[in-house]
Amino acid sequence: MDLRDLSYFEVIAELGHLGQAAAKLNRSQPALTKSIQRLEDSLGIRLFEKDGRGIKLSEAGRLMMIRSKQLQLSISETKREVRDLANGLIGTVRLGCSASMAEHLLPELATSLLEQAPEVRLSLTIGQDDLLKDSLRSGQLDAIICPLHADDPQLTTYPILQDEAVVVASNEHPIFSAPYGVKDLARYRWILPAPSVSSRRWIDDVFAVHRLPAPVVQIETNSISMLPRLIARTNFLSFLAKESLQSHRDMNLLREVVLGETTMTRTVAVTIRKERYLPSAAAALVEMLREDARKFLGKRPL
Repeated sequence: MDLRDLSYFEVIAELGHLGQAAAKLNRSQPALTKSIQRLEDSLGIRLFEKDGRGIKLSEAGRLMMIRSKQLQLSISETKREVRDLANGLIGTVRLGCSASMAEHLLPELATSLLEQAPEVRLSLTIGQDDLLKDSLRSGQLDAIICPLHADDPQLTTYPILQDEAVVVASNEHPIFSAPYGVKDLARYRWILPAPSVSSRRWIDDVFAVHRLPAPVVQIETNSISMLPRLIARTNFLSFLAKESLQSHRDMNLLREVVLGETTMTRTVAVTIRKERYLPSAAAALVEMLREDARKFLGKRPL
């Protein structure tokens, strides 16, 4: 089985059209047809079937697609492992971090890692926990730092600290004009992340437990940096890490909506893939967090 044929197979499967795949790969259609034939002959199965003017994966082809991606990932990791073995703490660490933690964590963490491994390269991805987890599972990231997920058999998770997320509003928000409770939150519109993000699910659950209609989300965003100024200029409610509220330069324009029912205490963790290769520099970073989270985050380690 030729690895190049596998690469061609994946592109053809993703596009569902030989002509488009040929253009993308800069190969002729007959060359790609022969490539697929070689794969099918070696496996003794049909990988594709007709689908209108295009083609689609057969049932066996869908399984082959999964295995092909796993094989390509394994090959990529093997190359990284060999290079790391030869070079020590040299290479690229692909780290994902939740937006709510990034500004408090990354400056000190990156500085400490580079002091220990001056030649290492850091590829940093900032995002919401749902996207980070998907990227970790697919092998695009080596480790992620974000709120703790439910147990996942494919991942190994190390809790490192606790923080709080709270409902926030502008100082001039009408909710502060009189005593308020949870039910008053349903009177206003919200800025929140997508429903797949853990903090959004938590707020939705609070509303459901109190038999309130789901929050009306007028702006859905994964950008934490834009939220303080936007909240300060509107009557939207939102949900932020308490540290973001306390440290942002526009903090004097914002105010916590103090309700025990909507204060979420959450565990932040560093997570890696279980039983998969972890570059030595990434392993060093994970160990630094597990041993001394206070140094980087100013929090009490668990």
